[in-house]
Amino acid sequence: MYLPLFPLHRFKAFKTNFVNFGGSFYYLTDVDIKIFKGKEDQSKIERAADGESEAEGKGMFSLVCKGTQRSARNIVQSSISCCAASAVGSFHLSPPVIERKRPPLTTAMSTAPPPVASKTHGIEKSVWVEFIQLALEVKPLNLGQGFPDFAAPDTVRKALAQACTDEKNVLLNQYTRGFGHPRLIAALSKLYSKLIGRELNPLSEVLVTAGAYEALFVTIMGLVNQGDEVIIIEPFFDCYVPQVKLAGGTPVFVPLRPRKPSGTMSSADWVLDPVELEAAFSEKTKAIIVNTPNNPLGKIFSQNELEMIANLCKKYNSIAIMDEVYEWMTYTGTEHLRMATLPGMWERTITIGSAGKTFSVTGWKTGWAYGPAELMKGPQVIHQHSVYTCTTPVQEAVAQGFEIELERFGTPECYFKSLPAELEVKRDNIVKILEDAGLYPIIPEGGYFILADVTPITSKIDIGGDPNERKDFRFVKWLSRNRKLQGIPPSAFYSPEHGQIGENYIRFCFIKEDENLEKAGEILRALKKDIDEGNV
Repeated sequence: MYLPLFPLHRFKAFKTNFVNFGGSFYYLTDVDIKIFKGKEDQSKIERAADGESEAEGKGMFSLVCKGTQRSARNIVQSSISCCAASAVGSFHLSPPVIERKRPPLTTAMSTAPPPVASKTHGIEKSVWVEFIQLALEVKPLNLGQGFPDFAAPDTVRKALAQACTDEKNVLLNQYTRGFGHPRLIAALSKLYSKLIGRELNPLSEVLVTAGAYEALFVTIMGLVNQGDEVIIIEPFFDCYVPQVKLAGGTPVFVPLRPRKPSGTMSSADWVLDPVELEAAFSEKTKAIIVNTPNNPLGKIFSQNELEMIANLCKKYNSIAIMDEVYEWMTYTGTEHLRMATLPGMWERTITIGSAGKTFSVTGWKTGWAYGPAELMKGPQVIHQHSVYTCTTPVQEAVAQGFEIELERFGTPECYFKSLPAELEVKRDNIVKILEDAGLYPIIPEGGYFILADVTPITSKIDIGGDPNERKDFRFVKWLSRNRKLQGIPPSAFYSPEHGQIGENYIRFCFIKEDENLEKAGEILRALKKDIDEGNV
């Protein structure tokens, strides 16, 4: 192979990565470069280009790369191309193609694909996947999953139908603004400005997401750094822990504990230990996640409890992530209080909401987060680079729903009033059903779930199952298979170290048609009768 040498002056006019140092030009790469300053015999140059030896010269230029033959020849070829182009006009010189030297393979190449990301290890299991599959197999009366089995309000359903078929505004079926449909963020801003007593900027302080699930995800991912600690109050919705871990954070658990060991009680009887709570805070604490009203317990955090949490957030410079998706479902004698309204807490609070819970349309998967603009920047970036934008016609329908309810706000006709009034009757009904079956319910102050102590059943029958599983998991499976009634095991809402707090209970959802609640009552009463008569 014949390799011509090129005078250095030809490179002076080019916009390249060459640097003039001591009269010689060096090309900046991550490989070894040789500079030749004069003519030398052609054989040395050829060997240099083949990576076999070095050459010395004078007044002329060449590049030699330690590596493969192709590496050196590519560099030389690039030099040839550059100089040829310089003869006909100015151009931008691209760096030469350089191939790195690779170590030889020492083992046979595997035919299996590479493994999935290690960050997914340990968070694969989901109580919903497991028990939805069980429901498909045994077809029980399902009081496990938290969704209504009756129709959503006409206002939002008709609004969605109109948005999808509107001939005057066909763009409602196309992309909308990424951080939230303009009409919806305007409605949310108007509503929450009224509720928290400060004017919300819809463009910078409100983010619409693919359900409250995504709102939680982008909030945690947008705030938590590797090594940060996040306090989670138990029982908790089960997505909190994997989301914190995916963000590189460390969950720190603090349980609500009952004031008395057993018997029928209120969710208000489950409280935080102030000493235990403060012990969980440290200089590493980035945030605390609080769900009020709580799922699965139905507890509404009191003013004193929220102030205790707020004072610790301010003392340790932490953020409050408030999961308030059940905000409208509160019952007689209770009131939902918003952390963002407490002194000094607006600046360090992000609040999560849900259209699925607010309008009984869980399948629409539309939620939101609101908070100060500085804190919202993180969640916005995560949302922008993942979901980006949510379903336009659904957002349009939810916006119209809010506009209608804002006109009715504070009246019995407002859905924010009529739904909890309807649910309170259902709650009282299921409390009686559970007590008639010999169980001990925890009467919820809010939400649409109820826990019941099933010890009167599990202490008298053999529920079988895998002895390595917690008792509530085994009982829920037994009840589904043998009595065709499904709930959810509450220990799924606890960390492993505190799972025993929930394993004597079962969670039922009561946002169901009255006839289905009554069918559940018939199943449980029949089970009690069979136990009393020794037929189980």
